[in-house]
Amino acid sequence: MAAPSRALPVPTPETQHFWDGTQSGELRLQRCDDCSNVYFPPRPFCPSCASRKVSVFKASGKGTLYSYVINHRPAAPGFTPPYAIAVVELDEGPRMMSNILDCPQTPEALVLDMKLEVAFEKVSDKITLPQFRPAKG
Repeated sequence: MAAPSRALPVPTPETQHFWDGTQSGELRLQRCDDCSNVYFPPRPFCPSCASRKVSVFKASGKGTLYSYVINHRPAAPGFTPPYAIAVVELDEGPRMMSNILDCPQTPEALVLDMKLEVAFEKVSDKITLPQFRPAKG
């Protein structure tokens, strides 16, 4: 019997721009046109001031490792332990959960505030996930 695959997000009309961006190799965020707040996850209104005047823009794809936990239990289908469940603070301000690639999944290698860059992982014809890896240089 084949191992179960990773659960995948289901794009909605409110998040479609984000998933279209990841398929194009872009990390897209939203900015409020009234208060300039940059936020994630995608939604049709600003979480700071509730304005519906929001714009989508291409983010730098750079950030830092804000926090993480290393999972050692084989509980999640599609993941091979150990793997880091990380909170990445993007250079634009918002934080997002992701995984860290191309790095040993140990406390010695996963240093808080380490510089990261986005890496896109195509997992289906419709979904490309934004993951992060240590920044080069």
